[in-house]
Amino acid sequence: MDADIIVIGASPAGLMAARNACEKGADVLLLEKKEELGHPPHPANSFFKGMLDRCGEKVDPSYVDHYLKGMQIIAPSGRRVVVETPGYAIDKTKFDRFYAKKVTGTGVDLRTGIEAYNILKDREEFAISTSEGVFRSKLVIISDGINSKMASLLGLKTMRHPEDIAWGIELDVMAPGLGKPDMFEYYVGNHAPGWKTTYSPRGGDNAAIGAYVRRCGKDATPYLNAWVERFKKLKGIEELEVVRKLSGGDPIVTIPNEYITDGVMVVGGAAGQSGIGYAMRSGQICGDVAADAIKKGDVSKNALSEYRKAWEKEYRTEHYLGRIALETLRKMTDREIDEMVKVFEKEDLSFIHGSAFEQAMQVFMFMLKKKPTAMLKYRAFLRNK
Repeated sequence: MDADIIVIGASPAGLMAARNACEKGADVLLLEKKEELGHPPHPANSFFKGMLDRCGEKVDPSYVDHYLKGMQIIAPSGRRVVVETPGYAIDKTKFDRFYAKKVTGTGVDLRTGIEAYNILKDREEFAISTSEGVFRSKLVIISDGINSKMASLLGLKTMRHPEDIAWGIELDVMAPGLGKPDMFEYYVGNHAPGWKTTYSPRGGDNAAIGAYVRRCGKDATPYLNAWVERFKKLKGIEELEVVRKLSGGDPIVTIPNEYITDGVMVVGGAAGQSGIGYAMRSGQICGDVAADAIKKGDVSKNALSEYRKAWEKEYRTEHYLGRIALETLRKMTDREIDEMVKVFEKEDLSFIHGSAFEQAMQVFMFMLKKKPTAMLKYRAFLRNK
């Protein structure tokens, strides 16, 4: 065999799975189809401190472009809820390469420019056919992103609600002083059905703006174009230079479903585990369980189910509450959102804590309790489920 464990995809989740498995004594081979790691990057380019706190990682200045003081959730009327929490606009390419260096330093064999085509069971081993030939292992971890080809080839339906992937487009833009503010901005309402438009200052004249929508097809271009024009008016900008355009999907409320079978584990976006910090922590759990399974000589689905148990203990409630909140938001009118934010604007936010996703969900669930019309939609959603 080429390794005890083969990890397919050097996503943040894949990198953590490979590292943790290797640190626990497994021989790990990590295959990445990109020739150059981190290029082109995923549009995810910011996170809050709570995200990395969850997985025990410290922010490294080498990949930080701009330090943020917190975030604002902005209603269609312009009313806003302010949540102060340390955040970071990052260079995703530098972030990926930083962690790749850390991972290979533990002994993981990382090979780039190798695309996986198929996974076949060969007696007690797995044979992975790739652009560079066949590789063999006792166990396979799939972390090839939201459009996972490997998981679908195995017949795994990794997300309960794949129709609720948030498809988005992010633009790196430039205008004088555009990147100087220190607050990330989420704009919610029917201009971005099901989720949000965003403004992320990146320091100096640089920023990123994006549109993420659910149940509106995979092309968010019409929503992005409308957001660009609205954004220029909001910020008083005549000319906005577009430096780069990135697109991708976010499985934020799809809920993980089938992500384990005999000898195979799926992690990160491929398993419906959303967000950089969440995916990294999920990768750590996955790698730990995988290494233990190798050590015990049992890679059956039953043995690997420890991964599901550990993940659900940490994240199940949070993901379900998040889905309820965003589905309620999707069904609300702009007027209802405005009324709810108006009630909430002056509330004490000292109870808000955790990662960006946790904070947003805590804010929204608190809003629902405060606003009767929103609560009716929330209860209707629960009854339908």
